[in-house]
Amino acid sequence: MIVANSLCDAARPIGIFDSGIGGLTITKAIIDCLPHENIIYFGDTAHHPYGEKSSHAIQQYALQIANFMLSKNCKMIVIACNTASALAYSLVAAHVANQAIVINVIDPLITWLSKHYQQQHLGLIATKQTVASRVYQEKINNANVGISLCVCATNLLAAAIEEFGDHDILTSLLELYLTQSSLQNIHALILACTHYPIIKKRFVTFYQTQQQEVDIIDASAITAITVKQQLTAYNLLNKQRCIAVKHF
Repeated sequence: MIVANSLCDAARPIGIFDSGIGGLTITKAIIDCLPHENIIYFGDTAHHPYGEKSSHAIQQYALQIANFMLSKNCKMIVIACNTASALAYSLVAAHVANQAIVINVIDPLITWLSKHYQQQHLGLIATKQTVASRVYQEKINNANVGISLCVCATNLLAAAIEEFGDHDILTSLLELYLTQSSLQNIHALILACTHYPIIKKRFVTFYQTQQQEVDIIDASAITAITVKQQLTAYNLLNKQRCIAVKHF
């Protein structure tokens, strides 16, 4: 168990990592929720995209980054990547042990969906590796709240966002994916990749154009609330002024 022994412990940074810029959506939500926290962000652009890598490779990247975060004395490590959360969370948590709290972006979202979307038909888009892991399907089924889930691998989307950002070129790609038969007649669409909220407005515009009422769900604010809850539980909330946000 991680216990704060002094104000110095609480001032230790939160480490956040993703395969690129996608995890910045989680980072922004955490800063908005916890403005006094010191943040270290690691965007692993050297190995992007994770969704196209092997499970073993992703696990090794995650462990290497976790070691880096520990070397920076992080009190918490947030795996701000659905693919790494699906394939490496348990391994990272066991490796880190009681040196830091480890949070993924999947479990908080599953808990939230179980409370707010019982008996609903939901769509989910994610990288190929996240979809192949079946982590969302299994966790939704285990929640046993009557949610039916249709999952679609949007293989090119994260890489396109990483390269082009929120560019008009993404509109055609979204239309190609969102018009697939598996994503029709859904109550909500889960953006199960932290890159996707960067273009969240384009999802909203697509469904408005189609005259469909579909909620767009991303894990950013939900993860931030979980971070706050966990830091509070371990008496590790930083109540002093933020020193810096560092990027690697």
